[in-house]
Amino acid sequence: MHEDETRIGASLVRRLLAEQFPRWARLPLRRVRSAGTVNALYRLGDDLAVRLPRIADGADDAVKEHTWLPRLAPALPFAVPEILGLGTPAAHYPWHWSVVRWLDGDPPAPGALTCAQQLAADLGAFVTALRGTTLPGGPASYRGTPLAAVDAETRSAIDDLRGAIDTGAATAAWEEALATPAWTGPPRWLHADLMPMNLLIREGRLAAVLDFGTLGTGDPACDFIPAWNLLPASARPAFRDAAGADDAGWARGRGWALSMALVQLPYYRDTNPVIAANAEHVIREVLAEQRAV
Repeated sequence: MHEDETRIGASLVRRLLAEQFPRWARLPLRRVRSAGTVNALYRLGDDLAVRLPRIADGADDAVKEHTWLPRLAPALPFAVPEILGLGTPAAHYPWHWSVVRWLDGDPPAPGALTCAQQLAADLGAFVTALRGTTLPGGPASYRGTPLAAVDAETRSAIDDLRGAIDTGAATAAWEEALATPAWTGPPRWLHADLMPMNLLIREGRLAAVLDFGTLGTGDPACDFIPAWNLLPASARPAFRDAAGADDAGWARGRGWALSMALVQLPYYRDTNPVIAANAEHVIREVLAEQRAV
């Protein structure tokens, strides 16, 4: 998916385990097919998983999760990754990596939710709990910044999508989001990447939230993106109520959902069909909502 992606295979994972966590080195190992864009994932035995960054942008993710998740997890209403071993860089692999406890569940799919209203409430409860955490000293999240920080990237993506989407409508929706009043409160904790592939559900309910590589503090509006990348329009009010979003925060959240989708679509169009399809879904949902106002 990325020009600078590191080659990762089972033999590399076996070698790292043997060198750093020999107690797990003989467990069965198999690659997990995933739409994730930053980490390669291997299931290790029945109860564990190994996560390894593919690109330099994910190099600090394992350390961040190892540092903050044990301190945040008690305040959160749903399961999050439990890091059982933090791997260190080696001569044949350049970054930190992790062994985590396996979490059961399936990623949800837009249009195939069996309990959309309940899932919306669950997601809102998670966002509210994370935002309300008072743990000090958290790192700044790059999606906790004003939308203007990604204006140039978003407009460039719109140009790349001429002929593929209604670029006039996308530009108008983006400019409306940019005009929304900025966050003026103190920095809040946010996940910043609540994509469907970073969620697990069981029997229609939220079971776990994964991949906290973008975890940090700032404007929590970007955590409203499941309203457009996952939930149907009929369930958005339940999510908004449970998440406690005001008008400005909701509009900024829609702006983040749109920006992320616009950037993702041309980048992953030929390399990650799951991400590309979700990006197309988000663009349709945001523009449909814009037309309905």
